[in-house]
Amino acid sequence: MNANPLLIASAVALALSLGGTKAEAQDAKQEKCYGIAKAGKNDCQTASSSCAGTSKKDAQADAWIYVPAGTCAKIAGASPQPKKS
Repeated sequence: MNANPLLIASAVALALSLGGTKAEAQDAKQEKCYGIAKAGKNDCQTASSSCAGTSKKDAQADAWIYVPAGTCAKIAGASPQPKKS
């Protein structure tokens, strides 16, 4: 059975566009929370670390993790913005 290449390309494009919508919805439900990540458990790079999982100490001021939206304000010592070291 020979499938139409245009039909296949359209189906792939549709699938990819729908996947992006789900990711955007998930991101809207989460926020960055600074100063609470355990050493080596940060979600992205910091001023002193090159990538996720490389923070040097617990509660590093510029290291963040994603938390459910609205949660960061409820955590003692946490901040939605990077703290000054």
